[in-house]
Amino acid sequence: MNITILSALPELLESPFRHSILQRAQVRGLLTVQVVDLREHGIGRHRQLDDYQYGGSAGMVMMAEPLANAIDALSKERAFDEIIYLTPDGERLDQHMANNLSMKENLLLICGHYKGIDERIRELYVTREISIGDYVLSGGEIAAAVLVDAIGRLIPGVLSDGTSALEDSFQDGLLAPPVYTRPEEIHGLKVPDVLLSGDHKAIAKWREEQAMERTRKRRPDLLDEE
Repeated sequence: MNITILSALPELLESPFRHSILQRAQVRGLLTVQVVDLREHGIGRHRQLDDYQYGGSAGMVMMAEPLANAIDALSKERAFDEIIYLTPDGERLDQHMANNLSMKENLLLICGHYKGIDERIRELYVTREISIGDYVLSGGEIAAAVLVDAIGRLIPGVLSDGTSALEDSFQDGLLAPPVYTRPEEIHGLKVPDVLLSGDHKAIAKWREEQAMERTRKRRPDLLDEE
């Protein structure tokens, strides 16, 4: 998979993809993350990217021309399955969406800044708009990093244990059950006996019950119960 990120501040994305799982994915050739500096397509001597809003109001807007020029240039290199704009008013990112996007070949992510991007770019180029939550960030780079991480770990071969991602929270619509490791007791708290029993059927049943109970208490909105 190839993910291209169009950013006015590419230096903000230098670290997230150079460590841990995403770094290994790139070393193995399973994922390519290309960060493109939007300022290369800026206007004039100063490589301008933003301007005042038509109609007045506070806050600058990212200009249409640099974005259009950048997207056109990148689209000549490859055909993108989705051109995604990270924005607070997009559809909320969830596990189902991450699963779906992980099966694509080429994605282009647009990081917004200021009051956002010129609406005409959204109308002409953007195929999907995604939000990582109901809050506003200083720019789309952090949101892009979150999206790439959520997608990248799902690519077959990225995780050393291929079944691990399938047992994460939200994969089956529930939160994941509690997990334990050594020692068996700490500060008077013991690992549940069932996990030490070796009875795989009982352990699976316990985990299913715990996942349901945890979801009911912490995220009842995920359940369809009346």
